Amino acid sequence: MITSVCALVRVFEKRQKQWSINGVSEFEESWQQVLSEAKRRAEQHGRGEVVDFLQLRQTNDTLRAAGIEWLITIFQRLADEAAHAGRILTIEREETHRFSVGAATMIGTLFRLRRGVRQLTIEAGWPRAPQHGIVRGNGLASARIKHFGEAAAGAELLLAQAENDAPPQWFILQQTGERIAFSEEHARQHIARLLES
Repeated sequence: MITSVCALVRVFEKRQKQWSINGVSEFEESWQQVLSEAKRRAEQHGRGEVVDFLQLRQTNDTLRAAGIEWLITIFQRLADEAAHAGRILTIEREETHRFSVGAATMIGTLFRLRRGVRQLTIEAGWPRAPQHGIVRGNGLASARIKHFGEAAAGAELLLAQAENDAPPQWFILQQTGERIAFSEEHARQHIARLLES
């Protein structure tokens, strides 16, 4: 019986050893089953704090997935516009991508655009398991925009709660610690840099 967050983590870690995490979808499906079962049992045994934690986790995961899809969709749409304008681009998308942010491991989506030797890569994800660490800065997810061979042209992003209880949004993390709201115009600038001759 799962009656605490610690017990949930132990069950998760035990099951994770059985999974060959070749794909996030199998992992996600199994993780959702673990969470659903834990929530059902916690409700049966009157463990309101566990139910609240699991509900928060589910809500946050939904916000994370929606935020990442929004980010990738912007770049996909801008790449489609460039292709319609006659620009030749190679597009890759991988849903089982792992990348590090500090000591944490993020799991999520990799979106890559290539034009000749030029390359624009967007990585976005969040820690899926306790041993993966946390998203720093009170964030829900992390993302990284990279230009091959031009490290200074990239950006580190954080999906975080906006002010005034607005939905979470992506912020560009400046080296000064300042956060600037990420917009479609920022994505357009990255695409333009990729398309420069």
